[in-house]
Amino acid sequence: MKGKTSNYFSAVCLLTFCCTTLWAQEKRNQKPLIIAAQGTFSAGGTVVKSDGLFDALKPWNVQQGGQTRHGDHADVFYQIPQKAKQYSMVFLHGYGQTRRSWQTTADGREGFYDLFLRKNFGVYLVDQPGRGEAGQTTKPGQIAAVPDDQIWFTQFRIGLYPAFNDGVQFPKDSLSLDRFFRMMSPNTGTVDESTIVNAMSAVFDQSGDGILFTHSAGGAPGWKTAVKNHHVKAIIAIEPGGFVFPEGEVPEGNRGGKGLPLNEFMKLTKIPIVVYFGDFIPKDETNAASLNFWRNVLATGRQWAKVVNAHGGDVTIVHLPEIGIKGNTHFIMSDLNNTEVADVITKWLKEKKLDK
Repeated sequence: MKGKTSNYFSAVCLLTFCCTTLWAQEKRNQKPLIIAAQGTFSAGGTVVKSDGLFDALKPWNVQQGGQTRHGDHADVFYQIPQKAKQYSMVFLHGYGQTRRSWQTTADGREGFYDLFLRKNFGVYLVDQPGRGEAGQTTKPGQIAAVPDDQIWFTQFRIGLYPAFNDGVQFPKDSLSLDRFFRMMSPNTGTVDESTIVNAMSAVFDQSGDGILFTHSAGGAPGWKTAVKNHHVKAIIAIEPGGFVFPEGEVPEGNRGGKGLPLNEFMKLTKIPIVVYFGDFIPKDETNAASLNFWRNVLATGRQWAKVVNAHGGDVTIVHLPEIGIKGNTHFIMSDLNNTEVADVITKWLKEKKLDK
């Protein structure tokens, strides 16, 4: 047993060394990025104040009234390249994630953030209220510490744990899987959708006209951000979990909330929108709840596109396997073929004249 344990440890160390070496080599071979401007800022948020009076002479660790708390804002890191294009890109992460999900991949390659920065788009990475660097909230919430890695492995369509999907575009080494699990991040408080939408609108007030990228749970507040703020000139949604319909046209089971007044919904018909779905979404009902979930989301997305387009909109639903790009998980932007997907998105941007 001792010999087997030693051999296993040696194999893991060798795999880790090889992956790290390949990652370092790739970084050395990349062309340098030339940045004209970069920075961070907070956007939106609220201020609450407790009852009572504050006494500055008391020790810091004595609880007192009469104090304020700034919270519920978004935190943004941005970089603007030389010769930046007209529209910047604003990236909103999904559930259990932070802006890091756009920055890198499980095996250390460049994420969409770098890939589109290299295409001369200014990029704004957002941590939504109550997540990551925007952890200060005004409503408390309980952070659970329940083991749940296997749920996300399955829900994100990497495979049905412990098996990887056949042909999956996800690195199968243990180091990459470890890195992927360590990207999960909890909510630090109770934050409702309107708080996220208000913060995202404030981001666009500062970033200016741009293209909104959303992923997963960021999809529903993304639609409403576009309704609220005229600076959103296009939306690229990666497997949004929910959709917003006009009042009276909301299908049963939609996860995007109640319908919008038609005059608000119509704002979504004024901008180009593209929605991408990955692989391993079955056509028929299965005995796997996670797969049925995404089957229903894809069906709702297609129904939503028909509704938006019937009102004069410009929505395209792209199911990647149908255009010959196979093996993608829920994390299309960080899969092994993310450069190929980025090129598909770049083509769409050019078609819609959004790459000037």
